[in-house]
Order: sequence, then C-alpha cells, then structure tokens
Amino acid sequence: ADKRALENNLQVSLIKIREKELDFYSRNCISIGTQAALLSGFAYAGIIQVDIPKSADDRLVSAYLCITTLAMAVELIALFNATMCSMLGPGLALRGPDGSMHTAVDGMMVEYRVCFLFFVVGVIFFHLSAFLFAWIEFSWPVALSISTTLCFFMYFMYTHFRRIYGKFQLKPGQMIDGRMVSVADVAHLAGPMAPKGGRHRDEANTVIQLTQRPGQGHGRTAEPAGR
Repeated sequence: ADKRALENNLQVSLIKIREKELDFYSRNCISIGTQAALLSGFAYAGIIQVDIPKSADDRLVSAYLCITTLAMAVELIALFNATMCSMLGPGLALRGPDGSMHTAVDGMMVEYRVCFLFFVVGVIFFHLSAFLFAWIEFSWPVALSISTTLCFFMYFMYTHFRRIYGKFQLKPGQMIDGRMVSVADVAHLAGPMAPKGGRHRDEANTVIQLTQRPGQGHGRTAEPAGR
C-alpha cells in the first residue's frame, strides 16, 4: 500500500510539472498572437488608409505595398498558428489517450518557437515598410533622416534582443522537463563512453523502479494515472 501510494504521488507530481509546462507554452502563444494581431492591423491600415502621392515612383510604391502586405500576411500566420496551438494543445492533453500530455507539451514547445519566428519576421517587414513609406511620402532630406532613425532603432532592438535572449537562454543540455525517461534512454543520451555506474543512470533507475507497477519489466515506466 505504501509503495502504491508513493507511486501515485510521484505520477501526480510529474503530471503537475507537465501541466505547468503546457500552461507556459500556451501563455507564450497567446502573448505572441495578441501582438501579431496588433501589428497585422497596423499593416492593413498602411495598405488601405495611406494616401500615396501620384508623383511617387512606381517602383517604390510597388515595393512598399508588397512589403506591407507581407508584414500583414506573416503576422496573420503567426496569429493563426498561435491561436491553433493555444486551442488544440491543451485540448489534446485534456481529452487525448494516455501519453497525450507529453505529446501536447512537446508539440507546443516546437510550435510556439515557429510562431515567434513568424512574429519576428513580421516585425522586420513592418520596419521595412516604414522605411519605404518615408521615401514615398517625404522629400529626400526628411526621408534620409527617418531612414537613419529607423536603422538605429532596428540596431538597438537587435542588441537588446540578443542581450535579453542570451541572459535567459537555456542550452539544450540544460533544459529539464517533467517527462520520465527509461534507463535505456539515459544510456542513449549519455553515450557509449559514459560509465555504467554513473550517477544519472542510478538516479533514473531508482525513480523508474518506484514508478513501475508489479510485473513491469525494467526500462518501462508506468503510464500516468491522469493527464
């Protein structure tokens, strides 16, 4: 009875960790989707509400409209992906079969990065659109001043991005999640040169034995009681 209680408590703790990961990625997707919707609205307004002078160069006008349309489209893709992930990911974890929590969290971890990539590309197109609009709407001294300011702003934004990302970045080997791994998985990750009596393998073996039900073979983990 004590072993079964320990097993159930450990499984519940692992599921709670995965739920926190799922909530983390869902919030990230919602945040990206909100900002992407705002920028796509700005880009749409730049297409239909801007009064373009008739004397403007057709090449600049074409480039401006294409870049602005791309900014709107890319941000809408980010918005669509973020909305789908925030809806379908938790739904799979809640209503799917055994193991769906792990599938949902692993999928969200990949997809929210894709959403963020589209969002960043849309931001770049948005600034390029402002750059071209300055050369269409104003004389060249004013346009040059605006372009210089935009270039400095983009540079500072890039440096701040690198500084913040570098401060909070997790390397692949440092990332920890709530998934339970088997002894075989640990041996595969450790590589053939890892000692057989290594600390990580012993720890994994101990925890896996605690979560195995009677009659289960070594190297298999018990399926969580809930998702």
